[in-house]
Amino acid sequence: MTTRQTIEGYFSSLQRKDGWENYFADDLVFTSFVSPVKRVSGRSAFLQATKGFYGMIVSLEVQTLLVEGDRACATTRYQLQPPVGPAFTSDVAELFAVSEGRIRSLEIYFDSAAFPRR
Repeated sequence: MTTRQTIEGYFSSLQRKDGWENYFADDLVFTSFVSPVKRVSGRSAFLQATKGFYGMIVSLEVQTLLVEGDRACATTRYQLQPPVGPAFTSDVAELFAVSEGRIRSLEIYFDSAAFPRR
């Protein structure tokens, strides 16, 4: 599977809410470059750390997908519905590294101002 096929498959599965977790490698490294920067290593730890976000996704739109070799960059727009409060939109830049059809690293950049405060 090529890098493009892997990333397109991930986003397609995420839109269907079916099997998107399978695109991540066991040794995934995830970094959120929102202050404060957060880094999580390992697929299980990543899924635990991001379950709140993934649980809020109502829809997503991939606006741009650039691929070069084993790296990809996507700009995405997520429509999110928190458990309490109004729905909101979040624009995200997502950087991927792919190997053997699995996402080995994911780095994200977004404006956290739209997210509800706890």
